[in-house]
Amino acid sequence: MPWGRRGRRGGGSGYNPWSYSLPYRSIFNSGGRRRNRQPDVDQHEPPRSKPLLGGKPVRFYSYSRDEGRREREDLSSAPAPDAKTLTVKSCDLKIRENCRAHNTWRYEITLERKNPKLVVRRGQPFDLELEFNREYDPAQDDLKLVFEAGEKPNPAKGTLVQFILSDKDKPKEWGAKIVSKKGHNLKISVFTPPTVYVGKWEFSVEVVKKSESTVDVYTYEHDGPIYILFNPWCKDDSVYLDDEELLKEYCLSETGRIYCGSCRNITSRPWNYGQFESSILDCALYLLDVGELVWTSRGNPIQVVRKISAVVNSNDEGGVLVGNWSGKYEDGKSPLSWTGSVGILEQYWENKKPVKYGQCWVFSGVSTTVCRALGIPARSVTNFASAHDTDGSVTIDIMFEESGERDDYMTDDSIWNFHVWNEAWMARPDLPKGFGGWQAFDATPQELSNDVYACGPVSVQAIKQGEINLQYDAPFVFAEVNADRMYWFPAVGGKMECVGCDKKIVGKFISTKLPNSSMRLDLTNTYKPEEGSAEERAAVLKANQLGSSRADLYELAKNKDVTFTLKQDSENTWVGGDFDAFLTIRNDSKQARTVSGRIAVSTMYYTGVVASKLKSEPFASITLKPGQEHEQKIKVTSREYDGKLKDCCMLDMSVWAVVKETNQHHTSKDDFRLRKPHLTIKAPDKTEAGKEFQAEVSFTNPLDGPLTKCSVTVDGLNRPLDFPQGNVAPKGTFMATLPITPKKLGHTELIVIFNSAQLEDINGSHPIFIQGQV
Repeated sequence: MPWGRRGRRGGGSGYNPWSYSLPYRSIFNSGGRRRNRQPDVDQHEPPRSKPLLGGKPVRFYSYSRDEGRREREDLSSAPAPDAKTLTVKSCDLKIRENCRAHNTWRYEITLERKNPKLVVRRGQPFDLELEFNREYDPAQDDLKLVFEAGEKPNPAKGTLVQFILSDKDKPKEWGAKIVSKKGHNLKISVFTPPTVYVGKWEFSVEVVKKSESTVDVYTYEHDGPIYILFNPWCKDDSVYLDDEELLKEYCLSETGRIYCGSCRNITSRPWNYGQFESSILDCALYLLDVGELVWTSRGNPIQVVRKISAVVNSNDEGGVLVGNWSGKYEDGKSPLSWTGSVGILEQYWENKKPVKYGQCWVFSGVSTTVCRALGIPARSVTNFASAHDTDGSVTIDIMFEESGERDDYMTDDSIWNFHVWNEAWMARPDLPKGFGGWQAFDATPQELSNDVYACGPVSVQAIKQGEINLQYDAPFVFAEVNADRMYWFPAVGGKMECVGCDKKIVGKFISTKLPNSSMRLDLTNTYKPEEGSAEERAAVLKANQLGSSRADLYELAKNKDVTFTLKQDSENTWVGGDFDAFLTIRNDSKQARTVSGRIAVSTMYYTGVVASKLKSEPFASITLKPGQEHEQKIKVTSREYDGKLKDCCMLDMSVWAVVKETNQHHTSKDDFRLRKPHLTIKAPDKTEAGKEFQAEVSFTNPLDGPLTKCSVTVDGLNRPLDFPQGNVAPKGTFMATLPITPKKLGHTELIVIFNSAQLEDINGSHPIFIQGQV
């Protein structure tokens, strides 16, 4: 009776001993829990095994041949291997040597004292050494290597791979050849295709002993999986990146910067990606299971990255992070309090429940970690004045009532002060030539894509050219960086008329960290041509034609002869201080103009949503001669905004005005961020792993009231550490000495963040070199 978990095998004169395999296996699934597959034999009749060196078994089975059929012998009579039968005693995966060669030695799971794991990159050979009970003789010993992945390994799906030793190189295929032979030991080089599925693979070695009547299969099952990752160092891998400095930054660097603030006050948050921490790789692979990504798609970085954009948020697939923009985080953790991805992913891995809470930079930081852990070059990217287009029109449509007040009910689109997404590097064979390279994707849950909250990957080059018909979610991303803001007022008959257009509002200072530096790298010209250029306007018009915008909008939104400009000195505006905002009105016509209107200041969320109106002052019947300018000022004191600031200390200035003689309607808005104090860090530039040192941190409280519920979080050198602190007096200086014991090696950053009930996200970082041995 045919049996065995790898399917039915044939026999007869065409008998192939490699068609026989184990009926029973124990595997680790990607969630890390061990479970036994049910054998195709009775429960009271398990396969026999003999423990060998290191506690790893050789399982053995006996089969008979009879008139072209094979029948399973009674397992109780299957012969144990004798001294002449070749069996595997142990397998040395050469973890240290292989991980150095594959740029994976930083993964903590490869460094564990007990049961370290082998992590390799696809398309690159790795070595292993088998120890037998006697010398291997290729003339009489049949040897086969077996790799299995997933719940149901299947040769047709490429998740069950079996091959024999060969002297021939087989480019881009599975294979193995003998490197050296010494006594009872055999050193083998194993080749993996550059397209192999990324994940955990079970490994075993099968030895077959044939006689006239039986075939005995002796299988050595290695204890623990082999991790196979994407390989950006391999020319044949679709994530290949031919720049060593960029590889160091976007694959190997564990710390970085995520930019935030506003386009006139750009600040950075140090972030610990920590992709090599002990549980991060397992968690990254588990996320592919959570998203139910089929194994046949796990070798395709396009599909892997798209799935990452869906599972880093928890909206559809029970993913990592719960988004929260309400300002209320009592049952979780404020998004501003996170210093990196490690604490988030470790909590998710341990509990298998979504972590509370995240906002865009947190979703992006975690996405960068997951991509880098899997071997995909990735970076976090910030777009200032980032449009959120809800209807695919690739314009931001602001609706007004007849009174001149904004119609918030009818206005669905918005412009965020900043928004952080990701880029991943890969080829795009599914697109026309020239659209490979950096691909934008976004895990922040904003709009549905194919019925799930996912976005991308979409070619950055396609966005620049206005090719919004290319996959995935190009219209949404194009609008984020290059939408025009349209103003709509009611016209005669109840129709809405486009009365104004801002063409240079959206997509400012698109930023990421400069490789091998703490400075900012501007990416704006990779997403769009120079603002206002013929090329930029052509891309916008092409996108509008491919999108759902009306073709005549730009004719309707004609320029007017009175101009309005909002100004605010954001460089010198600090939390705790007063500030002024200015509206400059200029008459560019040859006749006098009379202007009336209102200027207002509000606190806001960084998503562009107004939180609290602070001040609103009207101005009426200002008469301007031809060419004349007038400056209207509004002053806001710290008392007026005290207790009303939201997470990122954002403020919104808006103006509405009407010109009496021409009935020109004008509305515009600008935003800025109150600056926060910087955290000063005093720490050594060099120290040793495992040796405690002291770090001194300090800053001055800019507020007239005390800071309460204070804490300091330290990250970047070990697991995230929290240090509760006492209150800080009004205008007083905070100082703390923190004991820190580093674990990581090499060049890294000490990341420190101070949080309190009144003021969050006072952060700083300090570069440090950690010496020691792996």
